Amino acid sequence: MTLAAATELAAATNENLANLSNTLIYSAMAVYTLAFFAYIAEWLFGSRSKVGRTAAALTADKDAKKAAASAVTVKNAGGTAVLERPKVVTRAAPGSRDVPDGPGAHGGDEQGDLYGRIAVSLTVLAFLIAFGGVLTRALSVQRAPWGNMYEFNITFSTVAVGVYLALLAMKKNVRWMGLFLVTTVLLDLGLAVTVLYTASDQLVPALHSYWLYIHVSTAIFCGAVFYVGAVGTILYLFKDSYENKLTTGGKPGRFATSVMERLPASASLDKFSYRVNAAVFPLWTFTIIAGAIWAGDAWGRYWGWDPKETWSFITWVAYACYLHARATAGWKGRKAAYIALIAFACWLFNYYGVNIFVTGKHSYAGV
Repeated sequence: MTLAAATELAAATNENLANLSNTLIYSAMAVYTLAFFAYIAEWLFGSRSKVGRTAAALTADKDAKKAAASAVTVKNAGGTAVLERPKVVTRAAPGSRDVPDGPGAHGGDEQGDLYGRIAVSLTVLAFLIAFGGVLTRALSVQRAPWGNMYEFNITFSTVAVGVYLALLAMKKNVRWMGLFLVTTVLLDLGLAVTVLYTASDQLVPALHSYWLYIHVSTAIFCGAVFYVGAVGTILYLFKDSYENKLTTGGKPGRFATSVMERLPASASLDKFSYRVNAAVFPLWTFTIIAGAIWAGDAWGRYWGWDPKETWSFITWVAYACYLHARATAGWKGRKAAYIALIAFACWLFNYYGVNIFVTGKHSYAGV
């Protein structure tokens, strides 16, 4: 085979892989759409209706009987003393309202739980298809699949879903996040395949470095985890307002009650968001340091206040302020949550705003 024929064959193979990647991404969107409707069904059929409340009450009675049966019995010389086991109530922070976590999106309803499990199964399938799309995109260009915003978007959404599924696999109570996650993933992929789509191409010379795999991969992972934390923070603000209204004697609407009663307690959501953000913050610090080292290799300087560098630092400062606020009396709760959302907004602007509207050394391949 001649060199020209081999080159032509390789080009045709890469084009076929690129087309396969596009097909897989669209297929993943279709499955995510099915998962979206399944999550909707979980919330609808799991509504805390009269039937659902009755079933929950019956379950509570059974649990009470089991607790009575498993009570601790202590025999004394003059008789028998029965010591009941302590009631377990989920709390998120010392001094917070004594509110147990909700039953989840299914609302304790068997049919709702069935749709929820179907939704998770479809989410797993869509994740695997999207991962295949990212992988074939990488094979089509023979490099890391995050050289432009389209590739970053499809990778980011895949990693975000992967984080969610990993938390589920670790038996964490996060299935309530499924509907919100899949909705935004569909919006992200829709934006990627329409506005941000870029054909497969090679990278500019400055990006040909092993630091591409280190720096950008950690940035994507951090963004995905920050996103999960932001979802928890937003829901915390809604649940906290709901609990405050109940505490002051208010009566929330039927829809708000149906949704909020099934979510974890506001204190649990607050704790979840804090732990997620705190866990990934050191990795975000490493991401900035890795970027500075790469800049030293590529451009001969470690830091030049390029727009991307500047906003990465602003994002780091914002999350540092959030973590500090969490440890400061008077700034916990809603005030700290607002700082967390501002920090995530900085991350979003660092990605979308800087890449689209600001020109700098990090501007590659159009978008």
